[in-house]
Formats: sequence, C-alpha cells, structure tokens
Amino acid sequence: MLCQCEFCDLKTLFYSSIKHEELDHYCSSRREISLKAGEFLIKQGEPIKDFIYLKEGLVKLFRKSSQNQIQIISFGKPYDFVSLLSVFSDDKYNYSVSALTDSVACMFNLTEIKSLIQTNGAFALHLIQTQNRSSDRIIINTLDLLQKRLYGRVATVILYFSDEIYKTDEFEIPISRKEMAQFIGMSIENVIRAISEFRKDKIIQVYGKNISILDKQRLINFSEHS
Repeated sequence: MLCQCEFCDLKTLFYSSIKHEELDHYCSSRREISLKAGEFLIKQGEPIKDFIYLKEGLVKLFRKSSQNQIQIISFGKPYDFVSLLSVFSDDKYNYSVSALTDSVACMFNLTEIKSLIQTNGAFALHLIQTQNRSSDRIIINTLDLLQKRLYGRVATVILYFSDEIYKTDEFEIPISRKEMAQFIGMSIENVIRAISEFRKDKIIQVYGKNISILDKQRLINFSEHS
C-alpha cells in the first residue's frame, strides 16, 4: 500500500525528521487494518510488535485489574498514537484498545521504528514529546475528574464528546452507561441517575444513545463547579 503519511499528522513525526528519499524504507513496513465497533486493536498481555497510529474512528483504552474489574483509561481519536503508553516500556501491552466505532489504524513495524530512534535524534525527540503529551493528557484528565462529584464527572464526559470528538451539541454517544461509569469511577446506577436529572432539568435531551445539549452553559457549570 502506498504510504500517504504526508497527508496526515504522521508528517510531523516523519517528514520533519528524516530525508524524503528515506521515507519509502519506513513506509514499506506500514499496513492498515480496519476494525468494526467492538473489535480489539490491542489486547492486554499480548506481545508488542507494532507502532500503532489511529487514522480514523474512535477507540477506548482500558485495563482489566487482577479482580477482573474494567477501568477505562482514555479515549483515542484520529491522529493519536494509541500504542505509546506501553510500546517502549515493556514487552507486553499493559492495557487493551478496542474500537468504539468503525476505525482504521496504521501499523508500523516496531523494529523499524526502534532503529530510527537509535539513529535519528530529531525523530527520537519528537516521539518523546508526543509520548509525554499523551501521558500528560491522561494524567491531567484523570486528576480533573477525581476532583469532581458525580454530576460534574458526567457533565465533563458529555462535553468531551460534544466539543472534542463530534464538534456539535447533537450526537450519538459511542459509549454505554456502563462504560461511562467505568471511565468516571462511579456506579452505573449513579450515571443513570445523573443523566436522568440533566434530562429532567432540560439540560440535555436523550433518546437512547442520542444526546442533544439544550443548555450548554448549565452543563459547563456542572462540569466546572460540581
């Protein structure tokens, strides 16, 4: 498959660091895989073989604890390097990634990427910066959620999908109430109660997974002050 990373955000990683004539060598290891909603891209405990970049769609990063409890770590959107949290720290993945919507991922041979890191300082620096930004985002978002109470956490998730993912106040939320509970660290009963209260107060309108934000400022107030 022709490497077209010049047309996506990989260009900031490759084109700013390596010579154009060397690009074909690294692109020769690239492949694309398509995922249906619910399919796994990465499974916790599997050997790490690829450097993975999400080209299209939406995924969730999650971990199963020793008590078999699921905790959602973060969500991945297009242009995220969804393998970065484990790819250079261990031989096996410490978390899983599955598709929330139909998605496409770019896979690069990890051996080729590691070779490039060893020989190209500019590429290595850009990759470290990208990895640190991913880690910082997860840490900041997690700490931010922990400071909020139930209604603030639920409001924050709804606003995340509205502002960061779909760029609209009317959308189909791609996660279940159970997944929302796993992400914010609350029970599913509490999540259902908060959504019901928002609906009763005419802050949002809900039809199954379809959500319309009716009073965004009030939702923002809940997110920032609850």
